Amino acid sequence: MISDQLKDTLVEQIIQGLIGQGTEGMRPVLELLFNAAMKVEREQFLGASAHERSEERRGYANGYKPKEIQTRLGALELAVPQVRGLGFYPQSIEKGTRSERALKVAIAQMYLEGVSTRRVQDITEKLCGYEVSSTQVSRVTQELDEQFEQFRNRRIGEICYLVVDALYLKVRHNGSVIDMAILLAYGVTPEGTREILGASTSLSEAEVHWREFFKSLQARGMTGLRLIVSDDHAGMKSARMAVFPSVPWQRCQFHLAQNAQAYTPKKSMKGEIAEAMREIFDSPNLAIAQETKRQILERYRKRAPEFAQWLENNIDEGLTIYQFPREHWKKIRTSNGIERVNKEIKRRTRVAVLFPNKESALRLVTGVLIEIHEEWITKRMNYLDMNCLLHREARDY
Repeated sequence: MISDQLKDTLVEQIIQGLIGQGTEGMRPVLELLFNAAMKVEREQFLGASAHERSEERRGYANGYKPKEIQTRLGALELAVPQVRGLGFYPQSIEKGTRSERALKVAIAQMYLEGVSTRRVQDITEKLCGYEVSSTQVSRVTQELDEQFEQFRNRRIGEICYLVVDALYLKVRHNGSVIDMAILLAYGVTPEGTREILGASTSLSEAEVHWREFFKSLQARGMTGLRLIVSDDHAGMKSARMAVFPSVPWQRCQFHLAQNAQAYTPKKSMKGEIAEAMREIFDSPNLAIAQETKRQILERYRKRAPEFAQWLENNIDEGLTIYQFPREHWKKIRTSNGIERVNKEIKRRTRVAVLFPNKESALRLVTGVLIEIHEEWITKRMNYLDMNCLLHREARDY
């Protein structure tokens, strides 16, 4: 219960505040009421008032902690009573803190959807009755950065198949607009699930960026790698050979088929060149694939010499899947899985158009990747049945 003396003091302070400031004084009045209510709650929780000796006392007060909560009248600066060694939190502001947490989630979601800071401020002012400052948005994004950094640097463990790709986003850098490379990777675990493994930003897709990205995956504990799947990205081949020299590489068959079209001598041959590539890729085993390749080379050495030369130099990079179980070929013959991830990122970043810096771009990309990662790991059905791979390895061993 509130003592008569406390009641009189509160009433006097409230009246003086209203006399002095009218409706403008409502915010400090609310602060007085909240602070008084929290003191009463603490006394009820402890079973005794300040300095009171009582056999029913459960513990002791331990000062106050400053807390800001948002209301329609603006921010309230409160002093939340603390209790030594016991779990206590005033119910009088618990609802407000829940709303504040919900607001933070909403701001974070709006940011990840590509909504600008100014638009976030407009939305929250209309819905909540007060404006969220750019400082508050920055505070939320800082909290996001910490969570996203933990996700990107978490321990990995054993990965059987690694699929990598790169995309570009427009970013301001040193007063100009550049295309910034973002390297992405997902892996297939021995349990057959897919996991987003990492994302890295750089001003280019050069070999040094790929090498650092691969080394970061190693440093986070990635082991047991059997295969890397990707397109033929600039610098990636040298980096892969430097970091994973003994790991086989499957070059994306879809992109290989597209690359072949650049070497057709005339448009009328594009269809038959595409069919020739399908003949090789649809072979039931490596021996037949090699024989089909030989026949196609003979067929086109004179009719399309540039295509024949390109095919001879590149096609074997797309036939590595024959070293792995047939049941896995459909999923590891291309990098289409991570291409779909790229499309989702581009769809979500289309609103932003241009990022002010690489940090903001990486933040938004990571937010999208976490959503995809959580969707993958919570699926009931595994992406691949890995028993055929693991049993074959055990038999060969």
